[in-house]
Amino acid sequence: MTTRLLALFLTAAMALPVAAETRQPVNPVHVSASASDVSAAQPVRKMTRAEKRALAKAQAEAEQARVELKASVKRASMLKPVRGRIWCVPFAREASGIQLKGNAGTWWGKAAGIYNRSRLPQVGAVMNFASSRKMPMGHVAVVSNILDSRRIQIDHANWVRNKVTLDQTVIDVSDANDWSQVRVVNADGSLGRVNPVLGFISN
Repeated sequence: MTTRLLALFLTAAMALPVAAETRQPVNPVHVSASASDVSAAQPVRKMTRAEKRALAKAQAEAEQARVELKASVKRASMLKPVRGRIWCVPFAREASGIQLKGNAGTWWGKAAGIYNRSRLPQVGAVMNFASSRKMPMGHVAVVSNILDSRRIQIDHANWVRNKVTLDQTVIDVSDANDWSQVRVVNADGSLGRVNPVLGFISN
């Protein structure tokens, strides 16, 4: 719940003037407005003291959740390969504590009535990529950090074949900022293809 609060604060912060490249990190081709242009187009609203205290508390608790998650991720990274392969499902299950089985693309439906399902990312939640032509079995990853309302980091396995990848940045490119479509940032800084996401599953 605390990291959900943090995500809400970060979403609200998007109403404040920010640099164009931060406001729209998705498509550099569309980044043409200067910071002053963005500031002029958006009203300034300072956070109240109560909001600042709540945000500070949420950030501290989110950081504690991240510390606890990394302990689980360490254990998940030590899992023995299954039939010679490192798969996303056993890794996500061990790291998150979400005890679902089956192909990653089926997790969203199986989580109904058992776990919380949300469109808001939170540290420790499972990000459930939908099945697609490029990923017929779907994919699951664990949210390791929330950077802002459009960017998070994830820990996951087998995105790069037979490897565990930690703190990989993911950008929300959906029009509604609902994380239904994302692009994963590659190791060289380039953006991968657009992937459909079903949502986030948490305890």
